[in-house]
Amino acid sequence: MLKRLATSGRNGRRRLGLLVSGALGAAALGWGGQNAPATTHCLCVMTFNLRYASSLPPNAWPQRRPVMRACIERMSPDLIGTQEGLYQQLKDLAGDLPAYEWIGTGRDGGSRGEFMAVFYRRERFEPLEYDHFWLSDTPNVIASSTWGNQNRRMVTWVRFRDRQSRGEFYFWNTHLDHAIQVAREKGAALIRERVDALKTTLPVLLVGDFNATAGANLAYDILVNAKGFTDTWPVAATRRNEGINTFHGFQGPRPGGERIDWILARGPVTADATEIVTFQQDGQYPSDHFPVVAWLRLGSGPPK
Repeated sequence: MLKRLATSGRNGRRRLGLLVSGALGAAALGWGGQNAPATTHCLCVMTFNLRYASSLPPNAWPQRRPVMRACIERMSPDLIGTQEGLYQQLKDLAGDLPAYEWIGTGRDGGSRGEFMAVFYRRERFEPLEYDHFWLSDTPNVIASSTWGNQNRRMVTWVRFRDRQSRGEFYFWNTHLDHAIQVAREKGAALIRERVDALKTTLPVLLVGDFNATAGANLAYDILVNAKGFTDTWPVAATRRNEGINTFHGFQGPRPGGERIDWILARGPVTADATEIVTFQQDGQYPSDHFPVVAWLRLGSGPPK
């Protein structure tokens, strides 16, 4: 079900906007929804490259869809930044997870192309504003691409109010280019510039598929160094499945330490735990990426 709730606000930022009914019953936070750190106002945040829907076996969307639903239900995230989802695929996921709503637009404009969709628990979070921009020299031009990358790349962000804590925070979701290093670096620099321009003391969470190995790529350095973001993975008190590549190409867990899917934080955020989720059912993985989750507390001092 589609609901248009408002129009653009100051500086073209959309107030609320297009919300799509989604799904998932509330469940306990934690490792597999059972053993997470039990902290007041803890958020379970997930980044998940869904792998765009395809009808080609052996990993066609109809076979992956129920496994993806089971994976998300098991982890029970409060917020999900998705990458690569196509419009009908996202509608399917929303239908499977009724406790969520989502915000997004296609990278080619409207319902066209892949989305950087943000799913959130409707009963817990109130979206206050949202917007999109494209990773190019003309970021406000829909579907723009100027750095040699053939695939359009973009950001969707939302400012939320947590109805439990009454605190506000920003949630940013992106997908950097897979082929052009210059595009990755310029995309990271633009994101950093746009976040700096917020001039906010609110927590900012940045998630996505960055197509760059954490700690071994200049795009990571641009975002994390020089008083930028903190990578929640190395600073978390507890880490699960450390050293496993987050992109696995439907081949399952393999060592290598190439963590290209990140959850970054800026401002008063504490990371209690993180996990690379290697969920599968009968040999079927929900995607060619493993989702990454972090259990975070906001408003408790600088990132730790």
